[in-house]
Amino acid sequence: MTGGPHAPPLRGSLPPEGAGPALGRPGGGPADPHAPPLPEGAGQDLMAPVRVAIIGAGNMGGAMVGRLCGLGWPVGVCDIDPGRQGQALAAGAALADTPEAAARALAADGVLIVCVVDAAQSHAVLFGANGAAAVMRPGQTVMLCPTIAPQDTEALAAGLAARGIGCIDAPMSGGPARARDGSMSLMLAAPAALLQTHLALLQALSSRRFVISERIGDGARTKLVNNLLAGINLVGAAEVLALAERLGLNLGTTLDVIEQSSGQSWIGSDRMRRAIEGDLAPRAHVTLLEKDTRLALEAARQAGFEGPLGARASAVFAQARAAGLADWDDAALLDLLRAPPPR
Repeated sequence: MTGGPHAPPLRGSLPPEGAGPALGRPGGGPADPHAPPLPEGAGQDLMAPVRVAIIGAGNMGGAMVGRLCGLGWPVGVCDIDPGRQGQALAAGAALADTPEAAARALAADGVLIVCVVDAAQSHAVLFGANGAAAVMRPGQTVMLCPTIAPQDTEALAAGLAARGIGCIDAPMSGGPARARDGSMSLMLAAPAALLQTHLALLQALSSRRFVISERIGDGARTKLVNNLLAGINLVGAAEVLALAERLGLNLGTTLDVIEQSSGQSWIGSDRMRRAIEGDLAPRAHVTLLEKDTRLALEAARQAGFEGPLGARASAVFAQARAAGLADWDDAALLDLLRAPPPR
């Protein structure tokens, strides 16, 4: 960054605003033969795509950092965890000490991606002390990726709109590996013109983009519906494998059968395969689906709907948290359910 009294404390190689990258891939340098082609008519200069700031470089945010840096996008990163900051720097990102500093580095049409855990953190990084919104300018955009309640998404978007800042409601799904290779799902709700403006970035992040509507909050609603089903499916998969073990069946063989039969689910296969192998390194903490299923049930109650399975699945995640598994991967549900009942 160039010097001056307002230069943000960035560390890395983020070019100063207005500096044009070399021709080729978005951030300059030789073209990446594996990068997806940029679309025509994406609403921005394809030789100088917007720079991106990512607030929250955890499992999903860090994978997005790696994805964008690998494609040559200049990326600024802010995370409270020094380890995550170090990983982002190693991936090629520039570092900011605060969300405000990251936002100051954005180009006039830049995008700030919020990839934190919940609504409270989202509000803090945007509107709290050293928050990004205070220094963002009209024409810039915030992309909200956390799984939060629709009314929280709407409130954050309203606060941004009052400052002339655009908002894309953009929950994501698929896990870190798919975020890293660009095959995660994005559930998008925003004005069509805003999505078109940032189409190149959205294409770089995801090959599985679903435009839900132009109504902010519909991305959040769709994500809660999806994650409630994911929670139900994961609890079901853990339950039947715990049963299979009690019946004396080989768990690997049982899962092989399920994966090729009517009981198959993506999350069941992904988590139970790891659980069988004893791999509980956290890709998705138990607390995430505990939060998401609870939010889904709150949305259901507000809509006057009550189903037979959601509350039961949510209770299992709450049970896992109470059992001390909060920071474990949610594949640990198998260990929770296979434990012998208390005598």
